[in-house]
Amino acid sequence: MTYEYRWSTAGLDLQAYLDRLGVDASTPDRATLDRLHEAHVRAFSFDNIDVLLGEGPRVDLASVGHKFLDQGRGGYCFEHGTLLAAALERLGYDVRRRLGRVGDPDEAPRAHMVVEVLLDGRRLLADPGYGSGLLRTIELRDGAQDTYAGTTHRVQRVVEEGTVSWELQRWTRGTWERQHTTDELPVRPSDVDMGNHYVSAHPDSSFRSMLIVARHLEDGSHATLTHETVTVRRPGSETVKRDLEEGELGAWLDRLGVPRDRHERLHGAVTALSSPRKAPETGQDTGEAVPG
Repeated sequence: MTYEYRWSTAGLDLQAYLDRLGVDASTPDRATLDRLHEAHVRAFSFDNIDVLLGEGPRVDLASVGHKFLDQGRGGYCFEHGTLLAAALERLGYDVRRRLGRVGDPDEAPRAHMVVEVLLDGRRLLADPGYGSGLLRTIELRDGAQDTYAGTTHRVQRVVEEGTVSWELQRWTRGTWERQHTTDELPVRPSDVDMGNHYVSAHPDSSFRSMLIVARHLEDGSHATLTHETVTVRRPGSETVKRDLEEGELGAWLDRLGVPRDRHERLHGAVTALSSPRKAPETGQDTGEAVPG
């Protein structure tokens, strides 16, 4: 079985994807890769709507393509990674799908999907499905560091019991904060299915007991909506996090591009959630350390 056939990449409507991103991808180089990565992250929301509503999601390429390109929706890491990896392969990039662990790798499951790109002798990490993570690729090299759009990331090589992993960190409040740790084990479609099943169905998955919708907005800010809070960050400015006020859920769903046909059920799901309220706060932290 060929690698392309295994992932069914021939089924992707590549032109529809490029049209949605508005990127000319005729030359498969690093500059084009970074433009594609940033355009992808800005074009599609990061959300767990289907999980919260008990609808899956499915992570085969046909299902992801229909959801993102035909329905104009977003999703979480397994969907984002599946779509970006397929597009990059079709454009001539050398791609590897990888799985990782969000937060403490001693406790977290392999419940995050990223994409590794081999280009000009370098290994590059593409991470389109982490909410408020990378906007462009970063090299998988010990100590590699990149500052872009007001945020600084770093990669550290970790070796445990002879196995190499790559820890992505973000500079936050004067210290390096671990985002996730990606291993180098080969990934098959069944592995992605299993990771997706854990995040969408396991009782310990946070995505089953919360709403999260995150998106880059046209005014240059990045907003993260949960069933309790709204967090807005702007490069060079203080991050503001506050309680979601009564009656404003619909307005934020509209602003974050969630189709209207999901609103009524989301209102019901949010009403049913009984997590304690959080106090408003401000600070420099901008991330949501959640799986997927």
